Amino acid sequence: MKNAQKRMDDATTYDEWKEAAHEHDVLSGAEDWKRQEHTSRYDYATIRERLREIRKARDTGDDRALLFALNEGIHGNLGGMGKASLYTRSKVGTKRLITDYVDEVTRSLIHISKVRSNVITKAEKLDFFHRASHCFGRSALMLSGAGALGPFHIGVIKTLAQEGLLPRVISGSSAGALTAAVIGTHSDEELVPFFEADIEIEATIEEAHVTSVLGWRDRIQTEDLREMVEAWIPDLTFAEAFQLTGRHINVSVAPTKKMQASRLLNAITSPNVLVREAVMASCAVPGVFPPVMLMARDADGEKQPYLSDMRWIDGSVTDDMPAKRLARLYGVNHFIASQTNPIILWTIQNPNGESGLFGHLWNLGSRATKEWFRATRNFSDQMTRSLPSVNSALNMFHSVALQEYTADINIIPRRRFWDPRKLLAPLDREEMEYLIAEGEAATWPQVEMIRNCSMISHTLDNLLEEIEGDVVGLYRPTATPIGTKAVA
Repeated sequence: MKNAQKRMDDATTYDEWKEAAHEHDVLSGAEDWKRQEHTSRYDYATIRERLREIRKARDTGDDRALLFALNEGIHGNLGGMGKASLYTRSKVGTKRLITDYVDEVTRSLIHISKVRSNVITKAEKLDFFHRASHCFGRSALMLSGAGALGPFHIGVIKTLAQEGLLPRVISGSSAGALTAAVIGTHSDEELVPFFEADIEIEATIEEAHVTSVLGWRDRIQTEDLREMVEAWIPDLTFAEAFQLTGRHINVSVAPTKKMQASRLLNAITSPNVLVREAVMASCAVPGVFPPVMLMARDADGEKQPYLSDMRWIDGSVTDDMPAKRLARLYGVNHFIASQTNPIILWTIQNPNGESGLFGHLWNLGSRATKEWFRATRNFSDQMTRSLPSVNSALNMFHSVALQEYTADINIIPRRRFWDPRKLLAPLDREEMEYLIAEGEAATWPQVEMIRNCSMISHTLDNLLEEIEGDVVGLYRPTATPIGTKAVA
């Protein structure tokens, strides 16, 4: 098994890693475990019976019976089959019964979509697919704040895109916002250079990449960040970006005013806002970059201030993982997190993995600490009101400390500790390639779990789009929202 593990560690592609992981599972006995249906971790009897009914109807060519069987319920996490604990026993995949069920439902949905209209009418198909999509829900990818570790997110997205598993709904804060904006404003073909780190870096940024006598690398300046954003992100509004790619990108920004709420900018809540300014705001680390005023296009296509009396800063301060808002806006009920926020990364115990005694004690301590922060927040706020700077810093600290930073599936770097001298510094191509490769390698062990949890929802969305050119639950804004004119 040591040889198989070494091959996994040294793999440069998912296929290489998967081949070595299968070998490891054979040697460890995990392959035998996958073939056995029985375990207390999920309701295998229910899944087995559902699989038998659906497979029988499709094999016998009884399309009405197949539709009836599918109508009995397509639900996410049926019988607990989405539990993370089912993916800890083996290196790749889980119980064969779960994989067979997902594959059979997927094939059956595609089969129903192709059945002649004199057997199952188009209206019946649409009614079924809409209800099934609503019941099953969909997945979203959340990209955390990351500082200079942002290229890790690119590696995660690269793997998901190559495997056909990239969600349509993507959120990002801080460096994650920059990555989400790049993905949401470029076609699949245009993204290839980003996946390979084969992108032009402005000369001013390259020149800024120097090291002082103390070993601290100069950080990116505001002008450098602006040039990078303008070089990588087209001058588009959120609505225009959606029309271009069909991806719902969401950018978190935090207010500088204490009594204001954070915002999740996207083609639904802020269709006219310019993506570039949203990213600049989300990347405005307090104390490092100045707050940013958002900009939008008016009815004549001219750029105008958006909420001109407001200034915005780093979105990860208040809403690094905006799961509740994504659920409300897009019907998302399954979340994938690419988590590489250097501020909290070292504190996270991956809930996808099995925890020993130390892990359980750490989680218990973390929850207790969070409850203490929650209980003392009002007290510390009252005690520091006469000291505005201290009060603002404490409120920001509490906002960071009280957030949830994990999701249903968590993709976390293999390294938890990074040199703080480099976290706000420009990267050279070699460093970008390294971080992208790290993102890929961290995603590979999660691919089969993501596939089993999201393949049915991907299929339903694709079928609905084929039939009626739209996706239920995903609001589809026009490039020119009401009250605006088209921009030439």
